[in-house]
Amino acid sequence: MRNETRGTAELTLAMVLSGTLGIFVVESGASPFDVVFFRCLFGAAALGAYSLLRGYFTGHGLTPKKLGLAALGGVFIVFNWVFLFEAYEATSISFATVVYHTQPFFLVVFGAVLFRERITAAKFGWLGVAFVGLVLVSGIRPGDTASLKGLGLALAAAVLYALSTIVTKRITGVRPHLIALVQVLAGIPLLLPFADFGAAAGLGAGWGWLAGLGLIHTGLMYVLMYAAYQKLPTAKIAVLAFTYPAVAMFADWAVYGHHIGLVQALGVPLIALASLKITLAARTPAAAPAPRTAAHAPAAASPAATRSE
Repeated sequence: MRNETRGTAELTLAMVLSGTLGIFVVESGASPFDVVFFRCLFGAAALGAYSLLRGYFTGHGLTPKKLGLAALGGVFIVFNWVFLFEAYEATSISFATVVYHTQPFFLVVFGAVLFRERITAAKFGWLGVAFVGLVLVSGIRPGDTASLKGLGLALAAAVLYALSTIVTKRITGVRPHLIALVQVLAGIPLLLPFADFGAAAGLGAGWGWLAGLGLIHTGLMYVLMYAAYQKLPTAKIAVLAFTYPAVAMFADWAVYGHHIGLVQALGVPLIALASLKITLAARTPAAAPAPRTAAHAPAAASPAATRSE
């Protein structure tokens, strides 16, 4: 029980940190491509140092095929981050975060299309509930191009996250820390042509926020998540994962005064409930908990990796 209590504290802290990620992105003042590039750079340093200190490079289990799959997952992950951070700019952290949590539904759809997995009547019903919630949350009105753009970007990010999850689930026998490390390392050369070093040079205090994204949200947060997943049952992981969007919405309101409208708010519990139901249906008690988040974690690090965000 003591282990589970500690795991609950670790995962809760990790999700609270994840909920503040949007603030770090906005306060850095950097473009989404620059944000993701430096997140990969600082994140690789943090994960690499941790893995080295823990001795994870010994007997790492990586083969050329597994390395290639991890890198492919990294391609999806880093552009998932770019689209999500673009969605922050187009709308708000709250709006983008809620829409982004449609990831589990894309996993179900891709499973049916790519692997001929059967969609049960229950899952189909929850997909319908989620769609209604998405329509309510979008709150898009004629001529509201910003919301329409933000909706498209957040959905694109969710699709890419789902694709990364599918790829990453095919990697076995490798510590998730190392998979995440390969993913962020892949992002460095991938985003290098898009990085604007001239603009980044003038960020000033923004560098502190960028370093925080790598060291805190890609280093410390993942370590906490991976430690927690070893101690917690699937159901508790799925429930605690929703601390992330709750904190993100509160932070967006507290710092920037952004909040979603009443009609939009009605859609939030529909998406959350449908996501939880589909996530739990996709997981069995014997399944190894794989890390999540969002927005934020690579597919290797997400309750979405076998579950959802």
